[in-house]
Amino acid sequence: MRIPFSYTFRNLWTRKLTTALTAGGMALVVFVFATVLMLEEGLRKTLVETGSHDNVVVIRRSSQTEVQSAIDRGQAAIIESQPQVALGAGGERLVSRETVVLVNLVKRGTERPTNVLIRGVAPLGLTLRPQVRMIAGRAFRPGSSEIIAGRSAAERFKGAGIGETLWFGLREWRVVGTFDAGNSGFDSEIWGDAVQLMQAFRRPVYSSLLFRLNDPESFDQIRAQLERDQRLTVEAKRENVYYAEQSELLAKFIRYLGLTLSVIFSVGAVIGAMITMYASVANRTGEIGTLRALGFRRRSILAAFLTEAVLLALVGGCAGLAAASFMQMFTISTMNWQSFSELAFSFTLTPDIAAKTLLFSLAMGVVGGFLPAIRAARLKIVDALRAI
Repeated sequence: MRIPFSYTFRNLWTRKLTTALTAGGMALVVFVFATVLMLEEGLRKTLVETGSHDNVVVIRRSSQTEVQSAIDRGQAAIIESQPQVALGAGGERLVSRETVVLVNLVKRGTERPTNVLIRGVAPLGLTLRPQVRMIAGRAFRPGSSEIIAGRSAAERFKGAGIGETLWFGLREWRVVGTFDAGNSGFDSEIWGDAVQLMQAFRRPVYSSLLFRLNDPESFDQIRAQLERDQRLTVEAKRENVYYAEQSELLAKFIRYLGLTLSVIFSVGAVIGAMITMYASVANRTGEIGTLRALGFRRRSILAAFLTEAVLLALVGGCAGLAAASFMQMFTISTMNWQSFSELAFSFTLTPDIAAKTLLFSLAMGVVGGFLPAIRAARLKIVDALRAI
């Protein structure tokens, strides 16, 4: 005989306060667990969506980022001449010679400076990145001291709004537009003319080259060509792969720290669930004896109490996940340890994260309820009936 599910549900409903406190503790743990996964996914999504599969980034060999890279004009010319580089409608090669520097800007509402990535691009730099679109003002004019700011940068930093000015590279730069890059890493950058930025910072070399492939499947071929060329000391990566690698160090730190905290908190939540279920067994010893006398087997008692613990965990898991979903309304910023610049990104909840979170909460319920359920199932009928 199987114990009806209504019996399990009724016992949880009868002990409203205990149920709420235990589920609340589990909900807190689930909230932390889900938030960590959402934070990692938001970071990964922000940087992965920064790049395009059809574009190739070329940097100096062994350089981890564009900030550390240097490509001279002669090398840039050789790279541009490769037959795998796509041509535009007017016959021009779809290439952007770029320079990347870091400057200190002050956040709005504070006096705290932070590193911001300034990217100098060629006129085709925006064309090669279709996810970037102007949302206010206009694009900068090549050959001028005009710049445009990503949406996040314009909102967060003093002097980065339209009509404002910034001073860096011993020159005043006027912000003439704001662009949106679809919540990618470019939203945290400020762009200007590459040649003007090189002159301002007295840099004789580029940081990187970006070009589009005429055939996306020819990447392995051009990478081998560039790496074999004795005149070059460069390495080529697909743009989306390059930016995905930028997230690895910070993502791992967030994952390991968050999961460590989740494990520590989950131990407390499991102990709380275990105490609750042990108390439930102690208070319902007479009921257990009656059920056994009516013919319910030990495994039915075990299943009933284990189901009760799992249901308790599911309630806490759903509550914690629901609370974590509101974190998507917030945008946070942190230091990208690869480029040493500030990066803004949002919490991102996906179906996969929701499934992992609920499985985590159910696992806590099973672990916390297993021993009390074993105790309930092993009670002898005579001993249990004496408690009535």
